[in-house]
Amino acid sequence: MLRTTFAKLLAVGLVALALSACGSKNDNAAQPEDTAAASQEIVIRASNWQFDQTEYKIPKDTPVRIKLENEAGAHGVQIEGAGVKLSNGKKSKVVTLAAGTYDIKCYIVCGDGHLKMKAKLVVS
Repeated sequence: MLRTTFAKLLAVGLVALALSACGSKNDNAAQPEDTAAASQEIVIRASNWQFDQTEYKIPKDTPVRIKLENEAGAHGVQIEGAGVKLSNGKKSKVVTLAAGTYDIKCYIVCGDGHLKMKAKLVVS
């Protein structure tokens, strides 16, 4: 009896842990579109295990709207060091970045090719 109760409690705990690891509330909640003014826009199109370009270019010190369009599958875009994290809940953000090269990756596990979903953002 004690062994069965322990097994049930362990199972419930593991399910709760797995559900909490599936993403934060903020990633999945619908967030308002960024309405800040931008002088340019780039669109990152994501399909199964690839972005439409391997490199995107924007001017430095200029407000640019970065927009995500999911063409196939469920994807999220994170631009490391730029404060950009986009998904179906938040599809665009206006940023003004310093010169440099930033890594773009898909942050939503989307299948076998997920780890290959990478690109660069060149700001110059």
